[in-house]
Parts: sequence; structure tokens; C-alpha cells
Amino acid sequence: MIIQNDDKKRIVVENIGKKFDLGKQKKDGLLGSLFGILNRKVEKKEFWALKNVTLDFENGKILGIVGRNGSGKSTLLRLLAGIYLPDEGKLEINGQVLYLAGFSRGLMPKLTMRENIYLICSLLGLNNKEIKERFDEIVDFSELRDYLDTQVFKFSSGMTSRLSFSATIFSITHRQPEIILIDEALEAGADLTFRNKATSKIEELLAGGANIVIVSHNLEFIKKYCHKAVWMDKGVVKKTGDPEEVINAYIKNAI
Repeated sequence: MIIQNDDKKRIVVENIGKKFDLGKQKKDGLLGSLFGILNRKVEKKEFWALKNVTLDFENGKILGIVGRNGSGKSTLLRLLAGIYLPDEGKLEINGQVLYLAGFSRGLMPKLTMRENIYLICSLLGLNNKEIKERFDEIVDFSELRDYLDTQVFKFSSGMTSRLSFSATIFSITHRQPEIILIDEALEAGADLTFRNKATSKIEELLAGGANIVIVSHNLEFIKKYCHKAVWMDKGVVKKTGDPEEVINAYIKNAI
């Protein structure tokens, strides 16, 4: 169940589990075996992406989640975002949630840079007046003013990352949500100068007092910016605590 109220704690996760039903086809008979079209039977197979996950979220703190691909990290973020519902346990969300699954995603290649700025900002909750007020800041930060009326499919990957990052980060700053969920969205791309600028903007975001949950394979980033870290494996929490200790245990297991 998901509960929303005015309780002081923004995120409560207690013994939550999430399962998916995987269909497995079973074929009977010679023709069924050869062609897979006759006498089919479907066996249901349950897969628990998360099981008995309990986490302690402190208001205003940054939590980093590490683990191999398929360990349940992104599934957990989608539960917190309300995209999935838990099949068991208690999930309580109190506050406005912003879910980011990659700063370089969501652009429409056939639209111009100008059009994409309006699209991204509107999807992140800004109205036309608010977008106009921030438009020049976004363009100047991206360092792409000469390409405002160029279709994005003509951009290099670094230019695309600059555009998407700039529009997204200025929109987030405006909304000031209580809870920010970031799924592998911290790679800004482009050259070293822009990456440094992007890191500074991210630091501003992290210092804003929101509950922030970051899923990332960038272990050094987790060590530097997170107050606490969680190591997940096969849908369960293996270790939680000091980021450096958690990451060291994760690395040792991965070797």
C-alpha cells in the first residue's frame, strides 16, 4: 500500500517486496515442439525483484544505492516514484517527488534545440512564462546559443547531453521538490569544462535540503556526496551504512 499524509518522515520503506509474473511457454507434441504453434500451455513463474527491503531515510539526506545490474536498484526507485506499486510491505511517501532517469534522455531529435527546451521544461512542470524567464540561463549554461534553431538529430552526443542537462537542472531548481530520485542521471557528457560546471550545479541541487536517492555505478560520486549508501544484490539489501564501508564491501564481493 502507498500512504500519503503529513507525517514528518518523507519516505518510509518497511519490508517491501515487488514481484513480476514471467510467462513461460510449454509445448506438447511433435508439431508443437517443432513449430511452437500447437497445444501450447503457459506456466506462470513469479520473479521477486525486491524482497523484504527496509530502509531508513532521514529528511534532507542523500542516499546512494549501488549494486550489479539486475539487483533491484531501479525497481526500488520506480516504487518510490509511484510507477510501480509494492506487492507487500509498507511504502509511505510524503512530499512532491521528482524522478529523473537520465539527463540525456527525453529529447525529440526532429525538434530544434529551442523546441526541446520548451518540451523538457514543460514536462518538468514549468509553464510558458516560467520557461521564458529561465530560457536565456539554460541556453547560456549549455553554451549552444548558435544552435537554437538546429534540429537535435544534427547534434553530437556531447551537445545533446549539454542541452538536456541544462534544461533539466534549471527546471529542477525551480520546482524545489521534497524528494528527488536520480537513476543513472549524473553523466553530463561534453568536455571537462562543462563537466565541472555540471558538477557545480549538481552540488547546488544536493545542498537544497531535499531527500535525494541516487542509483549509480559511479562509486566515487556516491562516496563523495552521499550521507549513506545501500548495497543491493538480487533484490535484497546486503549492507547499509557509511558509503565508503558499503562500497568497499560491494567491491570486495564483486572481485
